[in-house]
Amino acid sequence: MRGVAALVLVAGLLTGCGSSSEEAGGPVEITWWHGQTELQAKVIEELAAEYGKAHPDVKITPAVGSTNVDEMLQKVQAVLAGGKAPDIAYMYGTWMPHLARTPKVYDLTATVKAPGFGWDDFWPAERAVSEVDGKVIGVPALVDNLAVIYNKKLFDAAGLAYPAKDWTWDDFRAAAKKLTGGGVYGTAYPVTGAEDTVWRFWPMIWQQGGSIAAPDGKKSAFNTPQAVQALDLWSAMARQDKSVYLDQNGEKFLPLFQSGKIGMVIAGPYALLDFIDHKIPYGVQVLPGYNGNHETVAGPDNWVVFDNGSRRAKAAADFLAWLTKPEQDARWSLGLGNLPIRRATTALPAYQKFVKDFPDIDVFTANLDNAKQARPHLPAYPEFSEKVGDAIAQAMVGGTPARDALAKAAIEADTVLGRSR
Repeated sequence: MRGVAALVLVAGLLTGCGSSSEEAGGPVEITWWHGQTELQAKVIEELAAEYGKAHPDVKITPAVGSTNVDEMLQKVQAVLAGGKAPDIAYMYGTWMPHLARTPKVYDLTATVKAPGFGWDDFWPAERAVSEVDGKVIGVPALVDNLAVIYNKKLFDAAGLAYPAKDWTWDDFRAAAKKLTGGGVYGTAYPVTGAEDTVWRFWPMIWQQGGSIAAPDGKKSAFNTPQAVQALDLWSAMARQDKSVYLDQNGEKFLPLFQSGKIGMVIAGPYALLDFIDHKIPYGVQVLPGYNGNHETVAGPDNWVVFDNGSRRAKAAADFLAWLTKPEQDARWSLGLGNLPIRRATTALPAYQKFVKDFPDIDVFTANLDNAKQARPHLPAYPEFSEKVGDAIAQAMVGGTPARDALAKAAIEADTVLGRSR
């Protein structure tokens, strides 16, 4: 969800992607809309050039224009309508169900199941996001997860022991309450109503054995006593304990943590680079749990291939098989401060340097084993999520009883799912 913000796209989105040399049997040309900022774009260009040197029959052309990742799906849909699409594009994981309905999306099942690809080496949450209705429609480009990052200095000042692996949500509440005071909040919650609000809530449902939606995707399943209990806890922390900084634009809580005004934040590994730069004495621990279950949520994003003819699609798929090998993953993921996308990468010397450069990042890597489920494959998930996000905000900010807020959200979410069928 998270570290790739600015996108560098192909100039002239509505221009064709083919070439006369390809049509004449020359090198196959692959257009790569990669979605990265300047630093990441440089690595992309280096990888594309390296692949092209080793494979002279393929020319990888990274993107060159500008937009942002949030608009990627919209931009791709625009060019698809004109019959001209990139060969590879960076796509958010929550878009996979929508893309699965797009005929031009290339099925990568044979690619990932081929000997030597090592599909089982990717964490289950990554594979679960990539596989929709029995087809693999993307391969992982980035993966993260949520854990608790805490300020050791503030814990020491409050006389609190650092969080243990077996801590509970009651422990979390008690710690937040003790950390609060003197201009410091124990913790924070982004209450924008967007996915940044919602994906922090889903693990609390999964930890109690609950679900988000029915298996057939026709009804919501989140409105349960367990979900009410979870939202009640956050509401009580915010409104009774006054231990939660309610971030209504979602952009203030991490800087406030950096300035020593918040004791704990639930965030992903993408936050660590700024904390390191600001010399924050932080630690990382898995999410609090219910009954020993510390399940978290991962946010995998994918490289998706579009079918512009069998030769180009096959070449694009082969390139992604190379790109996701441990050696390339070390340069692409670890080199930019992101988690490895596959287990084998952790055995490389580059991973040991990565852990040294990013203290406690290995807690996030290990925490991928706690990411056991994917958000439901619902084409209408973005709108479905908004209903839940609104309910969380209404309870924590407005004081609406959790029971009432979630009941209303379930009715609205069911309407959304009914329209999408």
